[in-house]
Amino acid sequence: MNRLPAASPDAIAASERLTALIRAEIDAHGGWLPFDRYMELALYAPGLGYYAAGAHKLGDAAAGGDFVTAPELSPLFGRALAAQLAQLFEHCAPRVLEFGAGSGVLAAQLLDALAALGRPVESYAIVEVSADLADRQRTRLAGRPVEWLAAPPVDFEGVIVANEVLDVLPVKLFAKRGAATVERGVVWREDWFAFADRPAEGELTAAVARIESATGALPDGYVSEVGLAARAWARTLPQWLARGAALLIDYGFPRAEYYHPQRIMGTIMCHYRHHAHADPFWLPGLNDLTAHVDFSTIAQSAHEAGLDVLGYTSQAHFLLNCGLADALRNASAADKAAAHRLISEAEMGELFKVLAVGRGIDVPLLGFVRGDRRHCL
Repeated sequence: MNRLPAASPDAIAASERLTALIRAEIDAHGGWLPFDRYMELALYAPGLGYYAAGAHKLGDAAAGGDFVTAPELSPLFGRALAAQLAQLFEHCAPRVLEFGAGSGVLAAQLLDALAALGRPVESYAIVEVSADLADRQRTRLAGRPVEWLAAPPVDFEGVIVANEVLDVLPVKLFAKRGAATVERGVVWREDWFAFADRPAEGELTAAVARIESATGALPDGYVSEVGLAARAWARTLPQWLARGAALLIDYGFPRAEYYHPQRIMGTIMCHYRHHAHADPFWLPGLNDLTAHVDFSTIAQSAHEAGLDVLGYTSQAHFLLNCGLADALRNASAADKAAAHRLISEAEMGELFKVLAVGRGIDVPLLGFVRGDRRHCL
């Protein structure tokens, strides 16, 4: 692993407390813990997990942040997304429900841009699992018509926005051993965490069988993830959304690309002070721990639960369809440079995708008029 910035003594002490907690849970489970439970604790353990403690998380490295999301790069992201929301508000209530609002910058961008378009929101609600981020959101959005919810509402009418939410839902790891599928979990060995495999069972076995029925048999030694938590989240969407649409923005692939035989080591990635690495056991609790999104499974799960799949495309196509090119004509040099990162194939433009699912929306959506890839799901 490349040399990473040093953590402070206080941060290391917090990581050691989380390490002790995870080790105790491994012991309580007979010496082996499924990776999705390890990931859940590393990210969400009360007071110690990455999203449950006080780490800065979002923002540039100089301010102590670990990564920057698209709306943090440029207000043009929110302005383009607002154009899609404005169109949807012609067919559903002008309300927004945002999951995982980060620093609150996207909410601020959307509120401002929708007001400028003459489509002000009737209500804006945020569901946030991180108390630290919720505090930052309240500071940024002070005086604005925003409320925070402990849980999603039932029968919501409007637009749901989830930007970089699905990638931090815990995933199960699997590996192929010949024709057999094993589940990869976490053990404590020689004074540190290590991977260990055992025969896969239940939902994981069934999920890998579905993958192989679509892609063909995966090769011996193949390692990847299955996002059972993300699938469950997508299946629950229809309980929350009575009418309107959900816009899901994240990095990922359709199933055929995600589980390509040449992608043999999966997509687990960690982010620390704008450095990416693939060791989920390095300073647990101080790193964002992510996995790419299988958009085929998300779309299929939402559809089977009762929603329509309204569009699927790259972030670049979505933003350009929503007017980003026009907005750039009068943009500053800094915003033009940031927009290049948003749409460049070498940056976020191709890796990030936008999936729209909904109910009661029967018009073509602005963001997918060109480059819709639903046929690839």
